[in-house]
Amino acid sequence: MNYRHAFHAGNHTEVFKHAALCLVLEHLLQKPQAFAVLDTHAGLGVYDLTSEEAQKTREYEQGAGRLLGRGLPEAGAYADLLRAMNPGGLKAYPGSPEIIRRMLRAQDRLMACELHPKDAETLKARYRRETQVFVHHRDGYEAIGALTPPPERRGLVFIDPPFEQKDEAARLSRALAAGLRKWPGGIFLAWYPIKDAVIGESLSQAVADGDFPKTLRAEFLAYPQDGLSLAGGGVIVCNAPWKLDERLAALCEALAGLLGDGGARWAIDPLTPA
Repeated sequence: MNYRHAFHAGNHTEVFKHAALCLVLEHLLQKPQAFAVLDTHAGLGVYDLTSEEAQKTREYEQGAGRLLGRGLPEAGAYADLLRAMNPGGLKAYPGSPEIIRRMLRAQDRLMACELHPKDAETLKARYRRETQVFVHHRDGYEAIGALTPPPERRGLVFIDPPFEQKDEAARLSRALAAGLRKWPGGIFLAWYPIKDAVIGESLSQAVADGDFPKTLRAEFLAYPQDGLSLAGGGVIVCNAPWKLDERLAALCEALAGLLGDGGARWAIDPLTPA
């Protein structure tokens, strides 16, 4: 599938994915030592929900729109950030680099990679005055090997590819394995879309067959799987922080009530021995 963020910004799986990202960042913020984040597929940074692309699908209405209207304490910093960006109603949606940037402290750093030339230029222009944000026009998978481990030694690699290529799941699996060899202590959070079970099972099997540290999988589906439409999404978290599974469970349960219209389901499973 081709997951183009401009059309899907703020939808149900974006809410789940970005709330999960915030939970991991909140963990890193618990210690005073600096951390670095590598965002491998950064996109545009901020998405205009009044744009032609967003208005064509209006998926944000059933995702971020509901959260903004009713709130969600289980989403923590994500819900607060969304409200801060939209005091007069939902018009802008923060992509992962904007979420990360807003959560950085003075000592922390973001490396944002984007391969699409026009999107990379947009991203560079957006953050040109941000001294803690470094935008790279390069392949995000290649950047994992080139930019890790960071001098800070603490941090996160966030992998959120568009799944434009048929072999994307295999590339993602290889990137996780190679990245963990390069940076064994880093947290790796990878997202994947769910239309059917193929991508999730492929990634999970790769983890089970490999030499991975503590890794968990969380999936949230707002709608039934039919193999055609986007039912939901999943995240795989390697070197998962302590009690992240409990926080993700609380998040998913709350999202099911907010976004699922009675048909949502979710699951959180360890992919490696405890």
